[in-house]
Amino acid sequence: MVYDGDCCFCTLWIHRWQCATGELIDYLPSQDAQIAQRFPEIPREAFQSSVQLIETDGSVYSGAEAVFRSLAHKEHYCWLLNFYYDFPLFARVTERVYHFVANHRTFFSYATRLLWGRHVERPSYLFVRRAFLSCLGIIYLIAFVSLWVQISGLFGHNGIVPVASNMAALKEVAREQHIGLSRFFRVPTLCWISASDGFLDFQCAAGTVLALLVVFGIAPAPCLFLLWLIYLSLCVVGEPFLSFRWDILLLEAGFLAIFFAPLQWLPRHPLREKPPSRIVLWLLRWLLFKLMFQSGVVKLSSGDPTWRNGTALNFHFETQPLPTWVGWYAHQMPHWVHRSDLWVLFVIELGIPFLIFFPRRPRQLACLAFLALQLFILLTGNYCFFNLLTMVLCITLLDDAALQKCLPRRWCACPPSPHPAIKSAWRAVRAALLAVLVAVVAMTSFVQFFATFRVTPWLPPPLVPVYQFLAPFRSFNSYGLFAVMTTSRPEIIVEGSYDGKNWLPYEFKYKPGDLNRRPAFVEPHQPRLDWQMWFAALGDYRNNPWFVNFCVRLLQGSPQVLALMEKNPFPKAPPKYIRATVYYYRFTDRAMRRKTGNWWKRRPGIIYLPMVSLPSSPGGPSGSPAGR
Repeated sequence: MVYDGDCCFCTLWIHRWQCATGELIDYLPSQDAQIAQRFPEIPREAFQSSVQLIETDGSVYSGAEAVFRSLAHKEHYCWLLNFYYDFPLFARVTERVYHFVANHRTFFSYATRLLWGRHVERPSYLFVRRAFLSCLGIIYLIAFVSLWVQISGLFGHNGIVPVASNMAALKEVAREQHIGLSRFFRVPTLCWISASDGFLDFQCAAGTVLALLVVFGIAPAPCLFLLWLIYLSLCVVGEPFLSFRWDILLLEAGFLAIFFAPLQWLPRHPLREKPPSRIVLWLLRWLLFKLMFQSGVVKLSSGDPTWRNGTALNFHFETQPLPTWVGWYAHQMPHWVHRSDLWVLFVIELGIPFLIFFPRRPRQLACLAFLALQLFILLTGNYCFFNLLTMVLCITLLDDAALQKCLPRRWCACPPSPHPAIKSAWRAVRAALLAVLVAVVAMTSFVQFFATFRVTPWLPPPLVPVYQFLAPFRSFNSYGLFAVMTTSRPEIIVEGSYDGKNWLPYEFKYKPGDLNRRPAFVEPHQPRLDWQMWFAALGDYRNNPWFVNFCVRLLQGSPQVLALMEKNPFPKAPPKYIRATVYYYRFTDRAMRRKTGNWWKRRPGIIYLPMVSLPSSPGGPSGSPAGR
């Protein structure tokens, strides 16, 4: 291949082709003195107008045909040359495009620098995969440890929503309706094996150990499959405390990561691993696109006036579930700052996601924009591991050339080792699995995007059972946070009493209660009871049966449930009566905080749950035991 060595544009792209074809083709600049002597039949002007490919049999090709023939020396690129010869229209278009670019090489040289930077060669993603999988392992570790310290109070035998009681009811229904193996697909949980407190703890412990193995690169693919399976198992039986958007985001990212991970048992240096699947890499990028773009679309398609008139951030910081003290300061900013931040948010969520499909420089810009947004959300509110997981997905927008700048040189100096050829049978199996995965993602994304734009989706009848079959696995999801902005903050204050006259409040660990308590940082841990109390306050106790169970456990003095609380005002014996009242909370302003020291102010609202007590005899109507 002979090219114009004085052209920066030609030099850049020849370097990319050289990386693709390796030693199969020699690349020489036309300025080389030997070129005229070795190929006198080729006019000098031809080298200036286009590249020239000289085959071993003496045949000479130029333009787009030369490019496709050179790349076809690698098996992966043969399809381009086949397209060129089989479709004349494709050949004519590519030749015209080639000569247009060749005649405007100065402009395209600047465009190349702008879009690719100094690295136009085909990127590698070995370090990116290692960083992504290790960070995903850390997210799994956070998720399981955070849940483990709460699981007895949430789902144990004496917890708010006893899993054992629910699984017993499901088994009874399966027996009565003669449901066989299909029950494991309708309700995919390991708790069919056992729903005891010990087995719940075992699942969390197993998830913790497996997450550590993934962090250190030990058997990543099998460990990621087991992590996905265990977390799915807990999410299925853990409603309403395990049905948040970041729970299903972790399931979807974790499921795709199974196919992204290398098939090995012991850790290796990244450069000694087999290259990751670029198809799965793009599926992970598509997941990030869905997450960001749908979050922007639902804010506008919901019809909420606060998003459309630019006032949403006037309410967001004080009405979000668990704000931080930084959120208090952000709330004090003037309206024009909130309005400006809102437009920046829409640009990042609606415009920047399309840069994911551009070359490396725009993708890096998208990565920085997403990281900045997640950092701002992380500082002003507690959203469990959601922000960290989104940041981990942003790693897929980088390549090894960008990531290696942050790594020690000795890490990048390991020579790659040759890999044994993949057997054709396994290659066919892997291709079939990836084809099914792409088809499933495409089908579910089609339905989800129609729903996001408030259009009733249509599926061909044969695909409806497939979509229904996939739904319980929660691994192909739609996203969109804060579609409707809450403009007030109702908080449920739970109180107990021995005599029905003197009432003492229960204090939660993190949700607003005491007006003087500073909003705290709790991320990446998620106090799931505190979070669910925020949602309960937006409705009615009749729509939240778990809340009645929670009050019964307080009346019973359940140690597991009381461990979820910050303060138990009845340390010696549980109260006889429980009630719940709604108060409307707001942030104080700077003047009031200087005067009183309070971070919050409140006004009384309605009675959320009237006074209840345990029945004096079996079968009493009020305060019936939880998990009945």
